[in-house]
Amino acid sequence: MRTVRRLIVIVLFEGVDLLDVTGPPEVFSLARRETDEAAGYEVVLAAETMAPVATAAGVRILPDVTFDELSTKGIDTLVVPGAVETGSDRRVHPLTAPGVVSRVRQLAARTRRVTSVCVGAHILAAAGLLDGKRATTHWSTAQQLAADHPAVEVDADPIFIRDGDVWTGAGISSCLDLSLALIADDLGEAIALRVARQLVMYLKRPSGQSQFSVPLEQVSTTRRIEELRHYIMRNIGEPLTVADLAGCAHVSDRQLTRIFKAELGVTPHAYIESVRVETARNQLESTDATLERIASACGFGSVDTLVRAFRRRLNTTPTEYRRRFRTIPDQGPVHVERS
Repeated sequence: MRTVRRLIVIVLFEGVDLLDVTGPPEVFSLARRETDEAAGYEVVLAAETMAPVATAAGVRILPDVTFDELSTKGIDTLVVPGAVETGSDRRVHPLTAPGVVSRVRQLAARTRRVTSVCVGAHILAAAGLLDGKRATTHWSTAQQLAADHPAVEVDADPIFIRDGDVWTGAGISSCLDLSLALIADDLGEAIALRVARQLVMYLKRPSGQSQFSVPLEQVSTTRRIEELRHYIMRNIGEPLTVADLAGCAHVSDRQLTRIFKAELGVTPHAYIESVRVETARNQLESTDATLERIASACGFGSVDTLVRAFRRRLNTTPTEYRRRFRTIPDQGPVHVERS
């Protein structure tokens, strides 16, 4: 295999998420090993100065080069990690320092392809690199990305998206999936498979696959909704109709629906289903219960209903989910699903 030199630049700045920075180099280093250096990947960490950079985890990282030193070099892949701060409302807010945004814009002009990890997509958007493109980011900040940048088509569901020469990844750990996808694009699926085996991870989750964890962290501002949420969790195995919840809250069915949409952004039915899926997901990971038992315990009523909910919300089936994320020894097949 002929060696093609590929310079990969990872952007460093104060408060950056550590795994966003360290994950991709591990993947690319394995590609070099698996191809006897033919991959040609050279990964460098770039910052404004050569001073140590403090990450969000408190670990300090030494840059390899400064941004100015890259001014005359052709860059193959620019990797833009993310950083967040937590507000008084306990929600995370992406950081997009103007100086970092400006540097990313300059570097992108000399780069074959640009990628972001997790909330790094907010930096790409602020630099104008996502205008007119489809992109993803961590589900917790996707609404903000869409609101702040109307020219970007935000899709919070996939773990990564490629739109031309711009790639965006979702959650922090999806930097591994994204890096594998980049390797597959450069060197083919066979090499990516060998790297995935070394990482002891699924070859690469399809880019269209859901981020899996159902977002239940919507913050409500009224005690009534909080009490209803706790009621739903305590009675998740029951039918839980809108009429039942409305009676519990002493409001009409229509008023309950309006309250849920205003506070949580979803209907009562959609919220209940999300809680059922999350509860089932946890049981699939940590128990050997049959799908029939899980469906009953989570209030789905039947395995068919459980399967449809998983396909709709996670783009997978309960059996496939258990196969990938099970945390106890496999006891063999528990159910054959009907498509």
